[in-house]
Amino acid sequence: MGERRPPWLGPLVAVVVVFAIFSALTPDLFLRSSAMLVMARQTVVVAICALGMTMVIVTGGIDLSTGSLVALTTVMLARFLNAGYSPFVAVPLALAVCALIGATIGVLVGRFRMLPFIVTLGAMSILRGTAKGLANEQKIECKTQGIEALLSADVTAPGLWIALGLTIAIALLLGYTRFGRHVFAVGSNEAAARLCGIDPVRVKVLVYALSSVLAGIGGVMQLSTLTLGDPTDSVGLELEVIAAVVIGGASLGGGDGSIVGTVLGAMLMTIIKTGAVDNEMPNFVQEIATGVIIVVAVAIDRARHARVRR
Repeated sequence: MGERRPPWLGPLVAVVVVFAIFSALTPDLFLRSSAMLVMARQTVVVAICALGMTMVIVTGGIDLSTGSLVALTTVMLARFLNAGYSPFVAVPLALAVCALIGATIGVLVGRFRMLPFIVTLGAMSILRGTAKGLANEQKIECKTQGIEALLSADVTAPGLWIALGLTIAIALLLGYTRFGRHVFAVGSNEAAARLCGIDPVRVKVLVYALSSVLAGIGGVMQLSTLTLGDPTDSVGLELEVIAAVVIGGASLGGGDGSIVGTVLGAMLMTIIKTGAVDNEMPNFVQEIATGVIIVVAVAIDRARHARVRR
């Protein structure tokens, strides 16, 4: 059996190749520092949400409620800010609600053994409806009180550094802690993990709660760009997030995943979108290209696992 290559190597090669292609096609537009900062800014929300989704997928689960939770977070924040709370109170309150939502999903998946696809599909609808109800089916204007400065297209923008810090923290959590080893063990073989003394229910509750908190942080970043609460925002975001994780080398069967690969996957999708816009490609072209990349990534994952089993 040959030495196993790191799962992020393929996504890294893809990022370099796609970046080189678009740089050659439109060097005047694509290689500007301002364009790169805009791409970094556009990657932040998907990347932060994908950090949590990576943990969920490593346990063998899935979360289809991410986009709805991001929208609900923008609405909750707008309501809290309009009620007179400062951002230092409003943000923790919104994230606490996100954690409670994630823990509830984790209990349903872990304790009651309900299929993650079904639970989060229901949560997607419930959370979207809740957001619309809280907003009276309208966008909520609010005084953002400095939150709008989180994601400016500037290298000093706090949102970029928060995303980097979260990436490092989650990578360390999964790679170098007992909890991280338990996450991979549950995703690889839940029955064997239980025999080893690991509590899969506890692991799943914590993973879904943490993933939802990260989606909530993504919602805070989204509010900083929207500067309002929008219950119809981020429809389909969960598909972009799942795509980033799969492109990054995670296995939908659980037990395998890479935080570095996930971030590279999110970057790849942003590069494709930006390159398509710079080259005036129709929207359907980038959607087809993204879909093809996802299918190819899954096919490569299947081939890689088949080779490892041999």
